[in-house]
Amino acid sequence: MTKLRGKLYPLAPWAAGVLCGLMGAPAGAMDLKTADGAWTFTVAGNVNVHYIYSNCESLTSASVVAGGLACVGSQSGSNVSNVGNGLLPAAFTFGVSTTQMGIDLSAHLGLYPGIATNDGGSPNLQQTTGNGSSNIALGTTGLDVRQVYLTFGNKEMGTFMFGRNFGLFGFDAIINDMTLPGVGVAGSASGPAPSNTTLGSIGLGYIYVDTLAQMNYTTPDFSGLNFTIGIFDPLNSATNTDITVGKKAPGFHGKLAWTVPVSSTTKFYGSATFISQKQNYICRPLAPCAATIGAGNAYDYDGTGFDVFAKIDVADFEAFAYYYHGSGLGTTGFFILSDDGLGNKRDSDGFLVQATYKVGDVKFGVNYGESKLDLANATDLAALVSKNRKVTGGVYYSLTKNLTLLGEFSDVQADAHNGNKNKSTNGNVGAFLSF
Repeated sequence: MTKLRGKLYPLAPWAAGVLCGLMGAPAGAMDLKTADGAWTFTVAGNVNVHYIYSNCESLTSASVVAGGLACVGSQSGSNVSNVGNGLLPAAFTFGVSTTQMGIDLSAHLGLYPGIATNDGGSPNLQQTTGNGSSNIALGTTGLDVRQVYLTFGNKEMGTFMFGRNFGLFGFDAIINDMTLPGVGVAGSASGPAPSNTTLGSIGLGYIYVDTLAQMNYTTPDFSGLNFTIGIFDPLNSATNTDITVGKKAPGFHGKLAWTVPVSSTTKFYGSATFISQKQNYICRPLAPCAATIGAGNAYDYDGTGFDVFAKIDVADFEAFAYYYHGSGLGTTGFFILSDDGLGNKRDSDGFLVQATYKVGDVKFGVNYGESKLDLANATDLAALVSKNRKVTGGVYYSLTKNLTLLGEFSDVQADAHNGNKNKSTNGNVGAFLSF
């Protein structure tokens, strides 16, 4: 009969908690071992809850900005209150690991529930009623299964990772975003059907890393330097309404990462990633492409991108800078608004800069980000967003090792290519408990 014993230990590898354990707040995990010590089981996660108040652009002065992330009010007013999760949903991640024949083996499962009322199943794709809301009596919350993957390898051979997990492009930006335990930009929390996640700085400095079905290989560590290369299941565009078809090739991504301990109090980390995937569609009858491509005809385009990240830690001070560029990659999320509906690619780029400083148990931080989207050509949608930008200030107080109390304020502006613009602000206070 298998006997289990438990102990607490600091959560080190990002694979065990990913977005739960590396946001700067202390974290831990439950470590349970079989009686013979061959297998180790881990449990980690978080629960976070925030009050979010948004002051949106008034409906009478609002302009059309397609893809803009500044919230817009309604006939009843411009202010919205919400109690919900922040950038992260709650999380419960489970792992099992062992070593056999000198090879380290592991498997992981991540379950991400939320607290928003949501009868649609997915925390981010909720099913609304006829009046546009899911926030009604007798509702339930959703469960998001983001991670199901295995790993095998060792220090000499490197590590293979197969399954559904967070991608490479944009990962360092979101994992170091100070708003990770908080809210950042409110997103859907500024509307009648809030999801279980807010935006943080997504779409306002970086494209969301997303969780992908993938197969990766990471080299051994060479004096702080390693390289990851892999393939992933191709994604379709959420904003292209033509007929999707099977992809002939997978998507490709890779990452070079370098950690340099400069001194006992100073550390530098840098990375660069790339991503590439082809989009394939068949022109739908009566769609805009019918006049140029012809209904029933196929068209495709390549979505590519790269990013660079650099971070410096000096005692209690941390700062980083991030930049990305994409062609046919879209904005906010992968392949969102990535083409004009005719297969003509839109270029995009953006950056996020951040600085934080700790005084005892209190961390003060500020970040500023922009995400830009170019028109595909002169006939493209004039009201398309040209730039989403924001600034966030935050205070994070570690009341205990695993409990952080926090407050943030964000100012957001969305600009369109034709000069339209909307502005909004939101603030939040809440708590983040990691384990």
